[in-house]
Amino acid sequence: MKVRAVLQIVIAVVAAVGCVVSWVAAKSTVEVAPVLPGEPVTYSVTYSAPMLTLALLLATVAGVLAVLGVANARRR
Repeated sequence: MKVRAVLQIVIAVVAAVGCVVSWVAAKSTVEVAPVLPGEPVTYSVTYSAPMLTLALLLATVAGVLAVLGVANARRR
């Protein structure tokens, strides 16, 4: 395999791991106040838009580099 192909695949794997970490870090739980007095507190999940954007960007980079790495590895 060519060095460039291996490097592209390694960077694609790192970007995929970063995507998963960003996606997991984007989620947080918050307490929502009750509508009526005496009702229990409910919980809601909120997402951080910048972290989701980073996750989608890293997923795109990982996909492109994986395709390029495999194409370069198969090329003779």
